[in-house]
Amino acid sequence: MTSGDVKSLYLISVVVCTRNRADLLRKAVASIVGQQFPKEKFEIVVVDNGSSDHTGLVATEFNSQANVLYLREDRIGLCVARNTGWEKARGRYVVFFDDDAIAQPGWLDAVAEAFEHSSGTVGVIGGRVDPVWLGPRPDWLADEIAGALTILDRGPQQKFITDARREWLVGANMAAPKAVLAEVGGFHPWLDRVGSNLLSSGDVYLQMQIIRRGYKCLYVPKMAIQHLAPPSRLTQAWFTKRFYWQGMSDAVMQIIQDCPSKRHRLQLAIRRLAQLATSPKRVKALSFPTSDPAIFREKCLALIDLGYAAGILGAAGR
Repeated sequence: MTSGDVKSLYLISVVVCTRNRADLLRKAVASIVGQQFPKEKFEIVVVDNGSSDHTGLVATEFNSQANVLYLREDRIGLCVARNTGWEKARGRYVVFFDDDAIAQPGWLDAVAEAFEHSSGTVGVIGGRVDPVWLGPRPDWLADEIAGALTILDRGPQQKFITDARREWLVGANMAAPKAVLAEVGGFHPWLDRVGSNLLSSGDVYLQMQIIRRGYKCLYVPKMAIQHLAPPSRLTQAWFTKRFYWQGMSDAVMQIIQDCPSKRHRLQLAIRRLAQLATSPKRVKALSFPTSDPAIFREKCLALIDLGYAAGILGAAGR
């Protein structure tokens, strides 16, 4: 397997998908432009996913400082926008980056180094994501569920990830050779955000597909970014919605993979709800408000079960 023989104009393309967050986009792009990495070796692909604000003007602000490709994609959906980005990218390696993230020094160097030393065996890499708390961290927020804010730290050493269902990289800081993305078909359009819903896991499903093709999935801690944790997400209401939708996302991934019949879907939903019923701790956590981090964690995990049952029965539209 080789992916480095594809003719490319750049070594790296950084794809930033955005929708109506022009001011955040400006800071994100500035952190990429500020990398101490040869300008002629990378481009920034801004995918404007149907914005009605001044996103286009922000993208053009950087034309004199970097190679910027501005694309307009009016079909709403994160996976759709990401697919548009990598398909139009002119780099050998495509990095996916969020519009509310800040690249840390050495970020692009770490991407290039990881791929160039992989001999074509690595199909996807990702790195550390540290939070920028824009409000006080809630006392009820346990570490085990804080990762929903796009926080990721898998230790100080590089490590291979062999089962993306148990350990994964995050799409806010993830890269793959363009040839590998083409081989697996990119992101599945049934997953990830569409408008205001909290559907997710497009990144996880992509990693699963790449691993199935025989490529390696590598965590690279030096490929580090920061990600904003705004006050709007530091509420129990946001977390309960986020974990319910995680269950929905898990169900959609299973529907994509297994194409279960209606009868099998019903059996899967009953099985998951029966499993939840055997945990009095989680059932109790669902029933009452709490400020205890351990109990709130159980509530969030129980909501995954509920979301899965709803999703497998078709509540996610699949």
